[in-house]
Amino acid sequence: MATVEHCLYCFEALSASLEKRSPMSLYQVQTSWDSYPKGLDEDDSEVETSSAAEPGDSEPVSRPTPRHPSVQRIADNRNSSRSSGSSTPASSSSNSLSVESAASTPGSSGSYSPVGLHPRRTSQRGGEITESPLFVTWNTIEPSSQHPRSLRGCIGTFESLPIASGLASYALTSALQDHRFSPISLRELPTLEVSVTLLTDFEPCKDAMDWELGIHGLRISFYARNKRYGACYLPDVAVEQGWDKEETIVSLMRKAGWSGKKEKWTEVGDLKCVRFQGKAESAGWDEYKNWKEWVEKGGEGKN
Repeated sequence: MATVEHCLYCFEALSASLEKRSPMSLYQVQTSWDSYPKGLDEDDSEVETSSAAEPGDSEPVSRPTPRHPSVQRIADNRNSSRSSGSSTPASSSSNSLSVESAASTPGSSGSYSPVGLHPRRTSQRGGEITESPLFVTWNTIEPSSQHPRSLRGCIGTFESLPIASGLASYALTSALQDHRFSPISLRELPTLEVSVTLLTDFEPCKDAMDWELGIHGLRISFYARNKRYGACYLPDVAVEQGWDKEETIVSLMRKAGWSGKKEKWTEVGDLKCVRFQGKAESAGWDEYKNWKEWVEKGGEGKN
């Protein structure tokens, strides 16, 4: 699964690029994070006041909120009572894809802490993953807004890449080359949150309903009006938007650029679906900044 270190590394790659400096390596980020004081001695009762705890949970739990209000635009065209994301035609043969998704998967850690509040962070590198398909998502955080998170860029690949080079590349690609948005600027960094999703368990679906909500992401391709369309959603999108399977499929087809009637979705040609899994991790600028300042002051693990 993705880790906090992966997220910090994405911030480091983007920050270094915008500041015209050399970034720390993923190994340097990981070793420094191992030594970084993470507030493990904080009083649990103080932590719990920041978010609601569920019975039986050992950690405070905050309800996940929709992470990409931009996802809402698609469903608004279908149903004014729901919300969804922008429609982006994509070739099924393309390895690099943009995708609206939630940055935190409800099943990934059992809890979500607001940006800047990670009172019990630990290293998550049990079984080190060296290569993986991956997506990097940038969100703008606006706590005072009705929709506190808005998508700022999200691009990934279904090709298995070395984690270090893949994250560095797509951290920049999603921040600077997502055609739906202007490139992220240096002054925007303090308003950002990054999410990393490593993708696993790709399987062809028997049909469009052969997948599970909250477990699988979905990649589809189909023909309509002599044109092939394709798009994908990461595993957390459907659950956070409150969609059932059919609504998810229709929204995904809208995202791909299909404009037919929603009740006609089964009539498109050669509809193919691939399901996959992936657990996301996210981190905000404040967490990156605090860790980075500690490193620059001589924190252990820098070299």
